[in-house]
Amino acid sequence: MTSIKIKAFGITREIVGKRELVIEMNGDKTVSGLRKILDEKYPGMKGLKSLLIAVNNEYADDTTLLKDEDEIALIPPVSGG
Repeated sequence: MTSIKIKAFGITREIVGKRELVIEMNGDKTVSGLRKILDEKYPGMKGLKSLLIAVNNEYADDTTLLKDEDEIALIPPVSGG
């Protein structure tokens, strides 16, 4: 089992109800697996048009493997001009 510490920003912070959270991951320890867990646990995530996930200060794709010591950030869509 892998414990992933996540920092939530913007609307994602409102959806999860806090700035930081810890997710326990068993099977699929990729960004894709994390997205599935977040969608199940926090249905409001499904409504986001785009959600970038950064691993260790770099944007990650869905195949990126996650480890206990990784720093994860949820980066919601931004708007403005």
